[in-house]
Amino acid sequence: MQNIIYEYTEVNDSTLKSHIIDTPALHDYFKLDWNILKSQQYCGILNYGSTNYYLLPKISKKDEETNLNIFIYMLMYAYDIKLKNEDIASCANEKSNNILEVFIQLFAQKLFKEFQAGVYKEYITEQDNLRTLRGKYLINENLKYNFVKDKIYCEYDEFSMNNTLNQFFLYALKTLLLYTKNKKLLKQCELILDEVECKHFDINSLNIHFNRLNNRFKDSYEFAILLLSKSIPLFEKDKKSFAFLFDMNILFERFIGKMIKEIEPKTKLQSYDVYGDLILKPDIIMNNLIIDTKYKKLNSKSDIKRDDKFQMYVYGKNYNINNTMLLYPKHLESFDYSLVLGKNDDGVNMKIKSIDLNYDSAYTDYLDEIRNRLENING
Repeated sequence: MQNIIYEYTEVNDSTLKSHIIDTPALHDYFKLDWNILKSQQYCGILNYGSTNYYLLPKISKKDEETNLNIFIYMLMYAYDIKLKNEDIASCANEKSNNILEVFIQLFAQKLFKEFQAGVYKEYITEQDNLRTLRGKYLINENLKYNFVKDKIYCEYDEFSMNNTLNQFFLYALKTLLLYTKNKKLLKQCELILDEVECKHFDINSLNIHFNRLNNRFKDSYEFAILLLSKSIPLFEKDKKSFAFLFDMNILFERFIGKMIKEIEPKTKLQSYDVYGDLILKPDIIMNNLIIDTKYKKLNSKSDIKRDDKFQMYVYGKNYNINNTMLLYPKHLESFDYSLVLGKNDDGVNMKIKSIDLNYDSAYTDYLDEIRNRLENING
């Protein structure tokens, strides 16, 4: 593979460096200090011109392809993305499509399959000036608009595909067309929605209700939200560029949390609780253990922040759970520290542990191995 940039490393490609510095939309994802530009905790792909740059987590010492595969495995599991082995391999093939390209095609295939089973329709209330009465006769509108008596202003319910869900899908299709070279399947989906009104959506405030009639579209909807929320358009003049980036803090938390809940189903994730003036939101609450994930490089016990210790003490006391853990990804060496926060007879036990995410294998074998490591993490 070529054009690899690891997290927290210097960007040496002068063309890419200038592009990042000149593009405000990328400033939150990189750090410029005394003319040295460094990547941060964001991983994924950055496209500039005809070149793809992979931003990868440094998990394996082996090679770039292993790190890319592990990153893709974490994405797939954390966000319920279902890829075939050949799709995963194509992401690592420098001559093939990039990660975003593969994900977009997967989304298009799934949505097209659902459309073939039937486009979702619902009753929409319409008002229109018709030649024959349909539904309810609107007196005020007829007096206001119908000077000629050959039309009737009425209100009626239309069983239509022009509903909010399909309008969102059309918006997603048109947006994703900007990021992919393989447009065929997206355009086929777009043609199916030819009766749907084109609208713009703010995905941060979007709230679509799912029921037994449209629930089969929920996976496609959530996949579209993921693709749109992580894609950053960087279009200027005749140049098309984009980034598709994930915050490793969030990805690590989701990956670990989901797997622990799979191991122990009663686990609570991101539980939001109020204790007086305190608002607490631990990452993971198990029956007898509270875990906060930290995607940081830890070299020694002295690197643990005082605020993190205090936070774990507050968690332990308010949830009445005496065992807590800060869980980090392993970087160079594994570590296993233990502390008592507060007085020994009334303190909170805190463990500081690392989980090795490195394992070179196929997807299911990888998950089985990491699951086994997590099951033994508190031993």
